[in-house]
Amino acid sequence: MLMKMNPFAAGAALLLSATLALPLAAQAQNIAIVNGKPVPKARADALIKQVQSQAATQGQQLPPDLEQRVRDKLVMDEIFTQEAEKRGLAASPEYKAQMEQARQAVLTQALLADFVKTHPVGDDEINAEYEKFKTQSAGTEYRARHILVEKEDEAKALIKQLNGGANFDELAKKNSKDPGSGANGGDLDFAAPGSYVPEFSQAMIKLKKGEMTQEPVKTQFGYHIIKLEDTREAQFPKLDDVKGQLKQRMEQQKLATYRDEIRAKAKTDYKFTQ
Repeated sequence: MLMKMNPFAAGAALLLSATLALPLAAQAQNIAIVNGKPVPKARADALIKQVQSQAATQGQQLPPDLEQRVRDKLVMDEIFTQEAEKRGLAASPEYKAQMEQARQAVLTQALLADFVKTHPVGDDEINAEYEKFKTQSAGTEYRARHILVEKEDEAKALIKQLNGGANFDELAKKNSKDPGSGANGGDLDFAAPGSYVPEFSQAMIKLKKGEMTQEPVKTQFGYHIIKLEDTREAQFPKLDDVKGQLKQRMEQQKLATYRDEIRAKAKTDYKFTQ
């Protein structure tokens, strides 16, 4: 035979159940209660997300106990903050000055982030920028070797050895003062003429494949003996390979223009250096 529960007892049980559930609900929203003040879980989630984003950008690995470390930090921050407030430090001029600086920094960052969000760089803009760079980079690339020495007489002596059948690679490794190419037999790989100082590039582009300068080429670095290995049409990376870099660069350009516009509208007696 089933026993019926007294309606008053049932109501009390329901009230007790609800009362016990309140701390559990609070725990779900907070990571701790410090002297009666909650430390919201949302604060920990935001900090974890920020740390993860920075680690991904910098290619760093995160510790396996990241969540626990964040929780420990936030609870300790709350404990220290409450102690500082007890001591009246929030009323100090130093605190107020730093808070004003922090307020300006956060608002400035928010302003620039909002601009990027509301003025995104579109695919059409990226494609146009890509084609512009591609056009500017068109032309011939040269693969040259060189031997760099300090004195003209040294260069002339090496040219004489090379004309007599000496190996260019070996002489470059032994004599070249260029730390970047000397160990590689003087190989400079493919590059546009504009990559070199004018005296070097002018002498290089006059050569035919396999030819070598018969007089030392003087530049600010010393005296060069240049040998042209090969030429080719300028190579340019595919759009997908540089799209991210182009987008970032164009965002920075837009931000710079936006900053200049805001500064120009401001009424101030301050004179900027740039």
